[in-house]
Amino acid sequence: MNKGEFVEALADRLDVHRAQADRALSAVLDIIAEQLAKGEKVAFTGFGSFEVSQRAARTGRNPQTGATIEIAASSVPKFTAGATLKASVNK
Repeated sequence: MNKGEFVEALADRLDVHRAQADRALSAVLDIIAEQLAKGEKVAFTGFGSFEVSQRAARTGRNPQTGATIEIAASSVPKFTAGATLKASVNK
């Protein structure tokens, strides 16, 4: 399912126009991204949580040349599924 299909399903479920569902979904995703950019955690009980994880600097290898390269430390978004979501997937 891509974003367009998701918006269509959301519009059908909420009985609203597709444009309204698109704005609602975009707003939710923007809020999650803003909170993660601030370093905050976003948690939905039963569904899961989004948080920022730190990835340490490391040495990697260029697969084409075999040369070693230094990969800088970075912050990456991380999602952890909640118990209810896990249970619904494992029915």
